Amino acid sequence: MKRLQVLPVILGLSFALTAGMANAQATGGAAGAAPMTREQVKMDRDEFMRMHRWDATSDNWILSPDVEAPAGMKSRAEVKAQRDEFMRNNRWNQATEHWEPMNKGPRDLSKMSRAQVRAETLQFNRTHQWDNNKSDWVEMTPRKAKK
Repeated sequence: MKRLQVLPVILGLSFALTAGMANAQATGGAAGAAPMTREQVKMDRDEFMRMHRWDATSDNWILSPDVEAPAGMKSRAEVKAQRDEFMRNNRWNQATEHWEPMNKGPRDLSKMSRAQVRAETLQFNRTHQWDNNKSDWVEMTPRKAKK
């Protein structure tokens, strides 16, 4: 009986050691790419700290006011304007759980209550994310339910 209990322990330890050695070898990031040197990491950190500041109210790093955004990046105001334009032209359908285009044309968000605007903005942020490469809002693919 004791031999049957020892066998799973030995197998488990052998698998754990094998997995640990495999993970220890895969620390280089991309295949064939050399890891960054300590000096490169320090230069990256110093560059980031020069260009950004920590904003405690939003708990986020913000680009310093004296630094311009990289070429091709849209400003925060432009991103928000695109989001608002989408929300003016589309409506969330709770039954189908999809955004549907408005047939009548754009709606006036100022005529909606704050709670309605807040709820739709929250839903938009749940279903879309900003893609820097495309400079546009992209719909996220929903997670499939486990069966």
